[in-house]
Amino acid sequence: MIQFFNVTKEYDKGVIALEDINLSINKGEFVFLVGPSGAGKSTFNRLIIREELPTQGQLMYEGKSILRMKKREVPYFRRKIGIVFQDFRLLSDRTVYENVAFALEAMAAPVSEVKYKVPQVLEMVGLDHKHDAFPQELSGGEQQRVAIARAIVNNPSLLIADEPTGNLDPDTSLEIMKLLNNINKRGTTIIMATHDKDIVNRMRKRVVVLNKGKIIRDVEKGGYTDEDQCHTLLF
Repeated sequence: MIQFFNVTKEYDKGVIALEDINLSINKGEFVFLVGPSGAGKSTFNRLIIREELPTQGQLMYEGKSILRMKKREVPYFRRKIGIVFQDFRLLSDRTVYENVAFALEAMAAPVSEVKYKVPQVLEMVGLDHKHDAFPQELSGGEQQRVAIARAIVNNPSLLIADEPTGNLDPDTSLEIMKLLNNINKRGTTIIMATHDKDIVNRMRKRVVVLNKGKIIRDVEKGGYTDEDQCHTLLF
C-alpha cells in the first residue's frame, strides 16, 4: 500500500529529517511509529499525505507515485486518508454532529449522505447520545472520539494518528486504542506515531523505530526495547 524507496528529506542548512528510508506498509496493517522527538516521525507522515516532498527517493501509495501527482490530484488523494491529532482540532462553535458532518460537507457530499453517515459513525465511536453537545462540554477522551469519527466518516483506506493519546489519562488512552484497533479490524490501515511505551507494549503490533532520521528497528508484533528507551532518554 505504501512504499518508501531510498527516501531522504533534507531541510534548510543541511538538516536531515529522514535518510535513505526503505519501507513497505501493507494494506490493513497497524504500525506504530516510535522514536525520540526529532527522530523524523512527523516528516514521515507529512511525506505520505504529500504535505512535503522528499529531497530524493520515491514514495508510492497504492502503486502510484505520490511525487508525480499533479496538484489538482492531491485533494482527491487526501480524501483517502484520515488524520487524528493529539490536540483534537475540533471546531468549538459546532456540535459533535456538525464537527463530523464538516468532513463530508467539505467534499460537497449530498445532504442525504451526511444524514446517513454521521449518525452511523457516531454510534461506532460511542457518541451517538452526544450529537448535540459542543466540544467544551466533552471530556478529553470524548473529544478525541469525535476527532476519530471525523477522520473515518469518509471511509479512508489509511488513518494517520499523531500522538492521539498524548493528552489523555491511561484509562482513556486504552479506550481510544480499543477503538482504533476495531477500526483497523474493519480494514483501515493505521499508522500511529506515539511515545507511549505502555500502549505499544500492550498492543503488540508492528513497530518501526526511528532515530536521527533512520530506521533502526522494524519488527512485527513488537514493543519498546531497552535500547529504544535509551535512545529516547538521550534526546
